[in-house]
Amino acid sequence: MSVSIKRKSAMKTDVPTSSMPDIIFQLLIFFMVTTVLRQFTGLEVDLPDAKMVHKLENKRQVSTIWIDRENRVNIDDVSVDKLSDLRSLAYNKLLEEPALVISLKVDKEAEMGRLIDVQEELRKANTLRVVYSAIPKA
Repeated sequence: MSVSIKRKSAMKTDVPTSSMPDIIFQLLIFFMVTTVLRQFTGLEVDLPDAKMVHKLENKRQVSTIWIDRENRVNIDDVSVDKLSDLRSLAYNKLLEEPALVISLKVDKEAEMGRLIDVQEELRKANTLRVVYSAIPKA
């Protein structure tokens, strides 16, 4: 009586890694193509020249207000029709981010009265950290 013993074949438990670089490269290309670098271009603003310019170190806590030559006002991609709306928008942003800095990008042809009105609304909203954007003079 002969008993035949069947041996189980040894299963491979290794994970094939030969295609791993291809997958990583495809994911990298996918994220590079689908990532959008956000830059607001809704208002055309010709910034004034400046003799000396300092760059802001932390741009994560910055909210930008745009005033173009037609005196239209936008704050972070939101069009502001009434300046009292600007006050509430700025105050809500200040509540979310206590270290908020307001960056004013004002066209050099904009009316000074409109800029003063915007500054007054920012004072009423208690957003007192304000910087002005300009282009360095070459």
